[in-house]
Amino acid sequence: MPLLLDTTHETPADAVQATNCITVGLINNMPDAALEATERQFVDLIRASARNTVVRLLLFAIPEVPRGEAACRDMAGRYRPLVALWDSRLDGLIVTGTEPRSDSLKDEPYWGAMREMIDWARHNTASTIWSCLAAHAAVLQSDGIERRAFKQKLSGLFACRPVSSHPMLRGAPLPLTMPHSRCNDLPEAALKACGYRILTRSAEAGVDMFARQDQSLHLFLQGHPEYEPDTLLREYRRDIGRFLQGERRHYPAAPQGYFDRDAAALADTFRKRALADRRGDLIRAFPKRALETGIAASWRATAIAIYENWFDYLKGRRAERRPPNLPRRRAWRDWPSAAVNAPAGS
Repeated sequence: MPLLLDTTHETPADAVQATNCITVGLINNMPDAALEATERQFVDLIRASARNTVVRLLLFAIPEVPRGEAACRDMAGRYRPLVALWDSRLDGLIVTGTEPRSDSLKDEPYWGAMREMIDWARHNTASTIWSCLAAHAAVLQSDGIERRAFKQKLSGLFACRPVSSHPMLRGAPLPLTMPHSRCNDLPEAALKACGYRILTRSAEAGVDMFARQDQSLHLFLQGHPEYEPDTLLREYRRDIGRFLQGERRHYPAAPQGYFDRDAAALADTFRKRALADRRGDLIRAFPKRALETGIAASWRATAIAIYENWFDYLKGRRAERRPPNLPRRRAWRDWPSAAVNAPAGS
């Protein structure tokens, strides 16, 4: 079905309220270099996942996220400022992560705005998807759960198994293969103690997806189902470039489970060359095109299934607000747990 990317600031955020149309906000916090790609990834995933539904997508920006002049000019023409969110009537909200700059989220320049937005989402959406760092911010604001830093960045594809029955997992291939790219983690014990429901977990990557239902359904993703096939490769190349420029001390590890055998060997050959001849312009010789042939987006079907289920939930919640003489569509809280995948252990 059509996806309406509404970038007209003159149009009120609650202008379209038809029963066959849901309105979703995307707060894109990614750094300038990844801003356009992240927007494209979510737009493509929403378009592929919205069955029999018209989705009106609004773009929002947090002004305190550091930006360059070019990005600010581009976003000014298409993104609504965060203050426009407060008077919006959204069905759902997606909040992206960003690259951490500080050891503590409370020291990030956007923390104050993020806190206000987290509190707003709890009372003003049917559901919010919190992605990666945004998930860390949401649980910190809501329950004081602090993220913990890895010794080195976690990057790669990981098999994630369901540990709890939930409609979010309905129709998703099992086990779920999910890209992860993060420098921090959330302790599972602390999440459980605060009432969060763990949905999927990886032996190597820890908690993958978790949820909590209050006035709104909150879905927390430490992984990145929206990623394109080459996203981890582009991040790997970026981190290698930073090493060659002297901006990071150690050469980055290759994404786990991502390259086939030939591509892994090619990546290792370049690593040895970079360690022996460390200079900034060597990044031009990075074999990106050759490495692309050794990767595949094995998680795409999983990503579509997750977002299809999310849109089903948003449509169900919208149906609850229909006039009483019209048939009511059941929302997830009415669905029996037997209707979804059985848990694979705890």
